[in-house]
Amino acid sequence: MAGIYDFTLTSGSGEEVSLKDYEGKVMLVVNTATGCGFTPHYEDLERMYEAYHDQGLEIIDVPCNQFAGQTPESDEEIHEFCTLKYNTQFPQMKKSDVNGENALPLFKYLKEQKGFEGFGHGPKAMMMGAMLSRIDKDYKNNPEIKWNFTKFLVDRQGNVIGRFEPTEDMKKVEEAVKAAL
Repeated sequence: MAGIYDFTLTSGSGEEVSLKDYEGKVMLVVNTATGCGFTPHYEDLERMYEAYHDQGLEIIDVPCNQFAGQTPESDEEIHEFCTLKYNTQFPQMKKSDVNGENALPLFKYLKEQKGFEGFGHGPKAMMMGAMLSRIDKDYKNNPEIKWNFTKFLVDRQGNVIGRFEPTEDMKKVEEAVKAAL
């Protein structure tokens, strides 16, 4: 069976990126969007990257347009938006699918390792649950990515140790990252 380091991605500029390059690092793999209510997560992600990159954190940004068409731009435009609006410095990959037959193999693997465990509690969680029940009546019972800014945490040994839905408080994501470092 393949492990996380067996996967490659394509950067936004078209270069092949092997996850083997990140062996021994803590990775946070995130499917992102430029026009989503959760897009401000970029701010927290960049802050975490700046705070913990020297300790071994890598953030892998995979833009995706599968959720309400909220990332219609080209890879170049996405990169420009993120660097100008959020000053992002972490690696950004080519816009890709994370669900369905054209999903990146990496995301198929991540979903096999950590399935959906719910949106938690609170207004955002209730909103996401209500919206998704209209889109997919069985959303609670499948591992598919539900929306933009789903985050997978990978430890230094390459184990997928966490999945955070976009409704998760970014402070909890940061706590898990710090614990993995």
